[in-house]
Amino acid sequence: MGKKKKIPANYMDIIFQPAQGLSWREKKDGSVELDMVHKGFYHKIAQRFFHRPRVSHISLDSYGSALWKALDGKQSVHDVVQSMVESFPDEEDRMLDRVVTFLGTLEMNHFVERKGL
Repeated sequence: MGKKKKIPANYMDIIFQPAQGLSWREKKDGSVELDMVHKGFYHKIAQRFFHRPRVSHISLDSYGSALWKALDGKQSVHDVVQSMVESFPDEEDRMLDRVVTFLGTLEMNHFVERKGL
């Protein structure tokens, strides 16, 4: 059995919102698509010589899309977990871990930011 991550109590009070300047859209099927702009020296080389795109479009699955829509800049992590449990009741026992892991990934890739920081 794997080692469980310890989550600081105040993490549940953090409010996340989409990063400023990030482009995203809700598609007709209700899923969310994020735009990831590739910047920097190495990306410019890859774009010029290897014909890499300047923008990648990242489609979120139904779980990720529901979580993304809950990140409205008003709800705390605790509130987001509760809304996700309502949307995905079969995942209730794993929901906190899933939400925290996904938020960590979004924050690491600069898709979300903590409100007020």
